[in-house]
Formats: sequence, structure tokens, C-alpha cells
Amino acid sequence: MMNTPEPLLENRVIDFRAPPPSPVAPGRRSSLTNDEVLTEFLENSLKVPDLILPDRVFPRQKAIQNPLKLDFQSLESIENGSGLKIVEMIAQVGCLEVINHGISGDFIKSVLAAGAGIFGISPEKKKMMARSPERPYGFEEIHGEEEKETSEEFLWHPDEALKAEMEGIWPIQYSNFSEKMEKILPKIEEVASRILLFLQHNSTRKFSDITMENQEIAGSICYIYKHSKKMDGDQWADSLKYDVIRMLIKGSEFPHALCLHLCSGSTEFHVYSKKGWASFCPDEGAIVITAGDELQAWSNGQYRHVIGRPVFKGEDENCISMAFLFSPPNITNSMKDDKTITISLCQQIIIAILFTLCYQFSLQIYNML
Repeated sequence: MMNTPEPLLENRVIDFRAPPPSPVAPGRRSSLTNDEVLTEFLENSLKVPDLILPDRVFPRQKAIQNPLKLDFQSLESIENGSGLKIVEMIAQVGCLEVINHGISGDFIKSVLAAGAGIFGISPEKKKMMARSPERPYGFEEIHGEEEKETSEEFLWHPDEALKAEMEGIWPIQYSNFSEKMEKILPKIEEVASRILLFLQHNSTRKFSDITMENQEIAGSICYIYKHSKKMDGDQWADSLKYDVIRMLIKGSEFPHALCLHLCSGSTEFHVYSKKGWASFCPDEGAIVITAGDELQAWSNGQYRHVIGRPVFKGEDENCISMAFLFSPPNITNSMKDDKTITISLCQQIIIAILFTLCYQFSLQIYNML
């Protein structure tokens, strides 16, 4: 029996049926119009939900053992096996202490003392030298109630325009301070350069070849901090949280490979990272070095970027610390310049054969004469 063929698609009538209406609860809703129902739905959906924030903003503080103390004078004699263990310890914490660095402790204290004088000028002159888009260096501007806080910040750079302006309002003192900063800066950069090369030599990951864009400010920026100790426990904690928020927000303001902290007299040193907050007691006279965002990028994440800040407690007077941001123009090229050129065994054999052929050729020419 022959099957009856299906009708063509264009001749088929397709019946589109709307879904059945949603049930409406009796009462007030049944009397609402469609526009009123839509308006009520939008009002309910656009309400901002109530958020319950955690009571503790910052993670719990962790006390750690003092980080690795690296003897600066013995860097060249550290063997490869020992170097790998050292950089692994540094990578875990993100910082290290450099001892025997060759910079006199008395000289460091004199530089810090000269830096303290900057914060003694009048508030009116500080506002004149406040940082702005036109002036990237100078005092961090203070607003309103923050003037009562004795914690202040000054960003120094060997910029001729900054020097001229500061000498106009603080002539002799700033000239002396600037002279000391220009003397200590090459020593700081030498320490940073050798530590950076040491970290790269002993790194378990290949460093990326990255050329810096801000070469004109490489290794020449210094944050000068005035720390307050005239606060009770709650005020000190609030001030610390305020400083941490500012540091986290401004952490990438000036990209850098290493940050070298001069913090003579500090009772604690705090290290902040995305993973938490830790503290330790630094040695007197040591330079604390923290890893920067550029080092983390160059090492493909082996060394993590952390933010460090010394803390002073127990006395009434204000204390000064300095943080030098170091950033070489090209870490890979500086590394290549430091490498020792080696000649392989095959190359030595080829050179020996060439010398032998040249000798035989010269000997034949001599016999023919």
C-alpha cells in the first residue's frame, strides 16, 4: 500500500499558541493593572541589598621570624647550591635584611636627621610644595583633621626644579640635605644592583627581557616618612590602617624592582601583601629590602611584590625613615654585561686547529725565502 506523502512546508499551517497566563493571587494584586504590576516589579528589583561587611578589615597579623640576613660582602663567594636555598627563602617572605653593606651607620643617621628637618617648615610652605600633577615630588597634601596626625610624607628626587623651589623656602638646610642625599644615593644603588643580580643569577625561573619606560627616574626616588609615636593604642591602630590603605592604593604609583628601607631605631617592620600581613624585628644598621612589582613581573612570579613599612613605638619624639625605589633601565642587559664569557670545548679545538694551520703555513713561507 502506498504511503500518503506529507504536505509541503509552505502549505502547512503552524499554530503558535501563547503560554497560559500565570495564576494571580486573589486580593490586591488582582485589581492591579499590567502597568502597576510592572512598576512594582521594577521597584523591588532595583532595591540595593543590605550588605553585611566583616568587622575586621585587615587580615590577622602574623609574627614571623626575622627574614634572611644576607652579608653583602660575601655575595661573590656564595656557591650555586647555597644561592638557590637563599633565594627560595627570600621568595617566600618577599624581603630580606642586608648586613655589612658598607654604608656607615653614623652616615645613615646623619642623613635621616637632615631629612627630619624638612618636616619642620611651616604648614603654609608645605602647602606651597605639595605634590600635584604639575609637581610629582614634594609633600603629600594633608586635608582637614589629618593635620592633627603627625605622620607625614615627602617624596624626594634629584630634580633641579624641586631643588630650586625647596631652596627658595628652606635655603641652607635643603642644600645640606640634598648634598647628603646625592652622596648616599650611589651607595644605595650599588647595593640594590648587586642584590638584584644575585637574585637573578640564582633564580629558578628565567627572567623576562623587559625594558623600563621610566628610565629617567630609575633608582632615584626616595620616600621620606615622619612617624608618630604620640598616640595611644587605638589611635596608633587607626593611623596604621590609614597608612596601609594609602600604601595599597599607591603601591603601583612608581613601579620599581626593589625598595631599600633605612629605618634606624625602628621597633618593628611590617610586610603587607595580597596574602596577608606579617611583622618582624629588624637588626639595627641593616637595610631592609622588599621586592617590587617589576621584580615580580621579571621573575614570572617567583618573587612576590610586598609593601614594607617600619614602625616606631615606646618614645615621644618623631622618627624618620627612608624608602629608596630602585629600578634599572634593563635588568636583562645589565645581567648580560655582568656575565663571564666562556668558550666551549669545540670552540677551543677549532681555535687550536686554526693556530696549527697558520703555523704550518708560516713555516712553509719561511723555508721558501
